[in-house]
Amino acid sequence: MKNVFSFLFFALLLLGARTGWGQELGLLTGKTTDDKGAPVGFTTVAVVQAGTGANVTGAVADEKGQFRIQAPAAGSYILRLSSLGFITQETPAFELSAASPGRDFGNLVLRPDAKQLAEVNVVGMRPTIVQEADRMVVSVAGTAMATNNTAFDVLAKAPGVFVDQEGNIQLNGKSGVTVMLDGRLTYLSARELRSMLEGMPAENLKNIEIITNPPAKYDAEGSAGILNLNLKQNTQRGLNGSVYASGNYNFFQQFGHTYGASLNIKQEKWNGFINLDASRRVGGRNATFTRVFRGEKTTYFNQNAVGNFTSVAPPVVRLGADYNLSKNHSVGFVAGYTYRTNESDFLTETFIGPAVETPTVFIDADNFGRRTYTNRTGNLHYTGKLDTAGTILTADFDYVDIRDRGNSDFFNTFRNLIQGKDSVNNEATSTLTNLGIYAAKADFTRPMRGGHKLEAGVKVSQVTADNDSRFFFNNDALVLDPLRTNYFTYRENIQAAYASWSGKASKRLQVQAGLRLENTRSVGRSITTDSTTRRQYLNLFPTLFIQQEVSENYGINYSYSRRLTRPNYGSLNPFLFYRDPYTFEQGNPGLRPQYTHAFRIAHNYKKVYSLAFTYDHQTDIITELPIINAADTSTLYTTGNLDRGHIVGLTGIAPYKFTKWWDSQNTVVVSYRKFSGTTPNGFLTNEQLYYMLQSNHTLLLPRKFRAEIEARYLGPTASGLYQIEPMHWVGVALKRSFLNDKLDVGVNVNDIFKGYRYRFSTNIGGNVNDFDQYFRFRSVGLALRYNFSRGAKVDTKRRNNNLEELNRAN
Repeated sequence: MKNVFSFLFFALLLLGARTGWGQELGLLTGKTTDDKGAPVGFTTVAVVQAGTGANVTGAVADEKGQFRIQAPAAGSYILRLSSLGFITQETPAFELSAASPGRDFGNLVLRPDAKQLAEVNVVGMRPTIVQEADRMVVSVAGTAMATNNTAFDVLAKAPGVFVDQEGNIQLNGKSGVTVMLDGRLTYLSARELRSMLEGMPAENLKNIEIITNPPAKYDAEGSAGILNLNLKQNTQRGLNGSVYASGNYNFFQQFGHTYGASLNIKQEKWNGFINLDASRRVGGRNATFTRVFRGEKTTYFNQNAVGNFTSVAPPVVRLGADYNLSKNHSVGFVAGYTYRTNESDFLTETFIGPAVETPTVFIDADNFGRRTYTNRTGNLHYTGKLDTAGTILTADFDYVDIRDRGNSDFFNTFRNLIQGKDSVNNEATSTLTNLGIYAAKADFTRPMRGGHKLEAGVKVSQVTADNDSRFFFNNDALVLDPLRTNYFTYRENIQAAYASWSGKASKRLQVQAGLRLENTRSVGRSITTDSTTRRQYLNLFPTLFIQQEVSENYGINYSYSRRLTRPNYGSLNPFLFYRDPYTFEQGNPGLRPQYTHAFRIAHNYKKVYSLAFTYDHQTDIITELPIINAADTSTLYTTGNLDRGHIVGLTGIAPYKFTKWWDSQNTVVVSYRKFSGTTPNGFLTNEQLYYMLQSNHTLLLPRKFRAEIEARYLGPTASGLYQIEPMHWVGVALKRSFLNDKLDVGVNVNDIFKGYRYRFSTNIGGNVNDFDQYFRFRSVGLALRYNFSRGAKVDTKRRNNNLEELNRAN
């Protein structure tokens, strides 16, 4: 297998080098002006294939309206010109050949768009949605949603997307979503990702790509899909950026805040950025847990819990720079550093007895935890354009180092309510986790005649995890408990290669087909128990996308992909984690990867309305399994595999404009879910009809105020063995800009009616496990941002990269 990947890698490099020997083609040059002869700067000049309309290449004119584009291969083409305030127009078709490889168009005159100029002060109310063969692209640049908002605000309002207070993301009701910036993972936990996006102006966003069935280019990991946030390029020569601060209160005597700055700088051959974000995050939960144990006798377990946490970080730093070695080659880096301290408590009162009204035992358990978390990330990248036809070779190297140290104390007081006697049992834990990720990849893209394109790539990665978890009795002194102490190491290596082809099968049919191969080897070892678990699995992941243009306003997209979900590294650790005297968590070294066959048929009308049918067939579903022991009224939560699952669903997107100042974006998801499999408590089946309604409203009010209303309702659903009850969310924001739109001020209220409450339960052979938790989502906040900039607009480049290994580390 090693020789196979070596061969693929060198063949890819040879193919990339060979393209550089091809014929050097000509140039397409010219200048864009208005009807008075004045230059029109920054015009987008696209070279499209005559007859098919397929984009081949293009560029953005400079501030003087001049453009210079390396010509594509011989064929018939059209130039499409577009600029704000002018009518988009096309040149007559022209021919390129070996005898005439280039062309000078001279002055190209753009005609003013009278309607657009008359309304130049009005931005688009809603994002434009375009359905491509393998993804939905939500364009937010220049819309009201992007004005005086953060990147987090925009992401949370994307169709089918929901982000909770901790940053956990769901897409069409499914969790486990991968988030990327310009195709590159951020290597951050959910909470840190939210913090970074809250510190990023939405004006920096170009679009959001919603990729429910990712193509072969992306890692096969993850069944819920990918959200890729593409940023506008730093188009201002010189210095620009912003400073910001915000505060929030969650109505539980907890105040949080964040403040920071972002800075961009660009010179002739290089550009760079630095982001700083300092924060104090607060939160917690109020919960009740009810359990009923059916054994030789029935026992009732009723617990009330209150949890609080405070997470403090000095400035989290993220910086990067790119340098153009020449007009066709560039190198760069991105680096990040996070240091965060956390303090938490979890206070419970538990009653146990033969009936709810007549408990016999009372337990007062107070848990206190402290944690320090450090995250270091680095990326080196190269982008090279190998010829004038648009052949591109990119290479990336990624490094991630995470260190997580924690200590917890558990103070337990037991009271026999019949005898009136008390007893005390105090315990403690110490945990240390080190995680290292190394990954290298190369991607090759080769445009071909007739609008076809070939893509190929290779990737290798290595993950090492070291977990030292120690448990102590702490009554008179710290005494190590060897039965609950574990030292666990994990090593994983993945080698991957892919190839894909895309092009037009006919005038109205666009096809993209790909195949990805991934070979995974892993070794998990418990040094404490001297046990080792080895895994090796080689998989093929085919993808197919067909885009059919039925008419100018109506299209159908068909897609299929095979995906997998590897276990989180922590879920493989057999350490017994303590919650309270009757509740424990334990990893599962025998956990298997989950596989998903995902099918999708999407109907699109006028590139605005969408109705998609989806079907997911899952095997070896990774889910939480409660193991109930009626004899001692204890519950052990572990992660296991269910045999199979089926999810059949419909997703509809329908924007509606009430008036010229009131617009809305509406999404509905309906799905049937069924999961079944053998568990430690026998064979179980769980099924439910699920639906979600989401409606986002933007209102442009007098005196430049803007209001935003977000409302959603989630119906009952099935998740693994759990039945989850309905929940709802309503949030309102009021925003305005001052000082010539340099100062943005916003006030927001989230979860106004406290409807986003987690209530879920299982019933296994009459043994009931009920949860009712509210995570303090209701909050009120104030945000300020000041933007500064200077410099002339220029064009920059963008690279794509991704790394999925870190998603399974959290």
